Amino acid sequence: MKLHNIVEAIGLKVFNPGVPNYGNIEISGGYASDLLSDVIAGLSKGDIWITIQRHLNIIAVAKLKDAGAILIAKGLEPDKNVIEKATEEGVILLGTNLTTFEAAGKLYNLLKYGEVR
Repeated sequence: MKLHNIVEAIGLKVFNPGVPNYGNIEISGGYASDLLSDVIAGLSKGDIWITIQRHLNIIAVAKLKDAGAILIAKGLEPDKNVIEKATEEGVILLGTNLTTFEAAGKLYNLLKYGEVR
C-alpha cells in the first residue's frame, strides 16, 4: 500500500513532506519497538517503524534497515534538527496522537483488511 494512502486513512502528520516521492513509497508492514537493537534485528524493508523515540539515532536505524517511514506515537514530536536530518537522508517522519498499541492496530487492519477499524 502506498504511504500517502496510509497517512490519509489513519490521519497521520507528516513532519517532512518535502522528501522526494514520499507519498509513493510502498509500505509492506509495520514494526513497533523503542529498543534500537530490536529494531535493527526485526524491522524489514518497507515497514513503518512505530516508536516514541525521537532522537537522531532513529534516522540512522531507519536508513540502515530501509524503513518505509518512522511513525512517532503519543503526540510526541522530533526536534527541528532531527526533522532536518531525516529530510536530508530521505527518511519520512510521521506523527500521531495514538498510542503505539493503537497505531499498530490501525496500521495492521489497514494493511491486512484495507480499512481502518
